Amino acid sequence: MVSKKNFEQTATAIAVLGKTELKRRIKNFKGRFKLDFTDDYLNNLTLDRLRHVLLAALINAKSHN
Repeated sequence: MVSKKNFEQTATAIAVLGKTELKRRIKNFKGRFKLDFTDDYLNNLTLDRLRHVLLAALINAKSHN
């Protein structure tokens, strides 16, 4: 499980990212699993949804380390 402090740090770091950086990090995500989203799909997501996708991926990846 991800610690509360780690979660808060990760969420805060993601909250300040812009759309371009969020899309870059999602496209280049390196973890136990691959994120495979098209540019069109990511371009149509809201800023909040992009943040949600990245945060969920990071939490899931860390919880299995």
